[in-house]
Amino acid sequence: MRKNWWKILAACMVSASVVAGFIGPVPELHILNESIRNVYFHVPMWFTMLTLYLISVINSIKYLNSGDIKHDMLAVEAVNTGIIFCAFGLLTGMQWANITWGEPWPNDPKLNGSAIATLMYLAYLVLRNALDEEQKRAKISAVYNIFAFPIMVVLLYILPKLTDSLHPGNGGNSTFGDLDMDNYMRPVFYTAVIGWILTGSWVCTLRYRLRLLENKANKIQ
Repeated sequence: MRKNWWKILAACMVSASVVAGFIGPVPELHILNESIRNVYFHVPMWFTMLTLYLISVINSIKYLNSGDIKHDMLAVEAVNTGIIFCAFGLLTGMQWANITWGEPWPNDPKLNGSAIATLMYLAYLVLRNALDEEQKRAKISAVYNIFAFPIMVVLLYILPKLTDSLHPGNGGNSTFGDLDMDNYMRPVFYTAVIGWILTGSWVCTLRYRLRLLENKANKIQ
């Protein structure tokens, strides 16, 4: 029970943020209106994805330093889980963009950067499946992963700040916290972010344990 406290916390925090996200009060805002509720869902997906990709690249570095295949397994399962949250982030973002900007995918540097970053990590998974020998696959994908992560950060968080962007906090725009989030929304938002990050980590650990069992079964056969 003591080992699972953070899983219980994750479930409680996500549940609370979902309920508050749908029925809690939000400020009356021009253009955004009720769509501001999406900040409880869309933004935490990206934070969770980024956390999982960070876990992945750390374990890729650990694999190259130690040669322990378990680090490679955790790295790939972190990406597998991160891709899921990336998909949710894209879907919720497209819905929000359609409401506020008039189309699901306007020509925006952050949106285009997210598409390129997604393709990079899908290519990482394709690369792994194209290589049969375990050690070779682990080394090549680890090196790829180490280069992919900083490129992803540049595409999503640095370039949009240097160019014109529709997203808050980019291209000279104010952040949501400056403009739209009141004292009720902030704690709900932070609860959602922490809850979803913990949930993503939970899913990643489950996938990692399953991969360990599959690897062990394959060696026995």
